[in-house]
Amino acid sequence: MHRLAGYIIAFSILFGSAHSPALAQDKSLTVFAAASMKNALDDIDAAYTAKTGVKIVASYAASSALAKQIEQGAPADVFVSADTDWMDYAIGKKSINAPTRVNLLGNSIVLIAPKDSKIDNVAIGPGFDLAKLAGDGKIATGDVKAVPVGKYAKAALEKLGAWQAAEPKFAMAESVRAALTLVARGEATLGIVYATDAKVEPGVRIVGTFPADSHPPIIYPVAATATAKAETADYLAFLRSSAAKTILEKYGFTFLIRPTS
Repeated sequence: MHRLAGYIIAFSILFGSAHSPALAQDKSLTVFAAASMKNALDDIDAAYTAKTGVKIVASYAASSALAKQIEQGAPADVFVSADTDWMDYAIGKKSINAPTRVNLLGNSIVLIAPKDSKIDNVAIGPGFDLAKLAGDGKIATGDVKAVPVGKYAKAALEKLGAWQAAEPKFAMAESVRAALTLVARGEATLGIVYATDAKVEPGVRIVGTFPADSHPPIIYPVAATATAKAETADYLAFLRSSAAKTILEKYGFTFLIRPTS
């Protein structure tokens, strides 16, 4: 009996010691971020975890898909959108803590081709004939009805007078990274993606850059969700820091705010 009591005490000590410190150490935050953020944010998250011990679980997809998932109750602490529309949508659905929102980053959209393509540098401006340039091939971008890069692409092509002829040639992808992959594999002759995506994919090359005034400004807002853990504030502060700015600029993003530290 004494031996059994001893086992119970030993077990409870082990069980307790296994859990109390672990709870202190095993903090984690879940970040829902636009697919184009993956490489840069993975680096930022690794730096943040090294500094704080807080593990970051990141989920990457089109901003449209993420905003809908958060609306439906997905357990996220942070939302990073590739456009202001989907952040506005999430705020409208009361799934974002609106005062925490910061318009953090800028980007640009570019025309890409597979790395061994014969298509050379293209001057993109009024009268630009994208349909002719694509020939019999497909043009990949995100879904123009929902995915931010697709919305920016369509807006630019409409402004330049190139959308109507090119529209039938578009292959709409579920995210900017899916569009990037189609071009890298040679399944699409051309693609419209962010400059930051083209920079991290060796299978493509940039053949033209869309003028900044041909589409709405590309802005990435970041905010805590309505159900975010208390530790989220510190992570958001890190995203606004000089350390994060250095990483983001290395990947080609424009930092839109003055770093906080």
